[in-house]
Amino acid sequence: MPGEILLSTAYFPPAGYFALIKNSDRIIIEQEENYPRQTYRNRCRILASGGIMDLSVPVTKEGRTKIHTRDVKIDYSKRWQQVHLRALISAYNRSPYFQYYFEYFEPILLKNHRYLLDLNNELLLKCMEIVNIKKIVSLTASFVPVSDAENDYRYRIRPGTEPLIPAKQYIQVFGNNSFVPGLSILDLIFNTGPEASDYL
Repeated sequence: MPGEILLSTAYFPPAGYFALIKNSDRIIIEQEENYPRQTYRNRCRILASGGIMDLSVPVTKEGRTKIHTRDVKIDYSKRWQQVHLRALISAYNRSPYFQYYFEYFEPILLKNHRYLLDLNNELLLKCMEIVNIKKIVSLTASFVPVSDAENDYRYRIRPGTEPLIPAKQYIQVFGNNSFVPGLSILDLIFNTGPEASDYL
């Protein structure tokens, strides 16, 4: 799918999200939509000893039912950073590349970004760097209604749905001889390291 692709912002999105990026020339991240809840915009899925675990970044409500994604602020009244970091350590400290790559993510997570979009964008660029994807990423200037356009993936990648792109299987720490698809890019990075790009 060469050309331009339209994606929602996402917090440590699934590996399939990066497969779409890898196979596109230009990436546009939606920031002008009315922020939808219960999506990958503020959550990711990792594989822990007890199975799939969802990690969510809490956001402030600010008394408005409709707010643009670019204006969504992170709620620091909850200790989500410590919870997420502990969960990642518990889930992946036995993975082959955890010690090497965790140090790239910890300072970003502890930076206290004001806006969710800023946190997600910094993590996106770091993940792209790690999996060796060099592409132009930009943000939308206005909201374009959802369409059936082939390159519009804003609302097609969401929790509880089958991955759009079948995942190439790799060894997971808690896979128990059965591969679990649809997890955060972190699962792929911590388990395959410099070979992560080959699985996208």
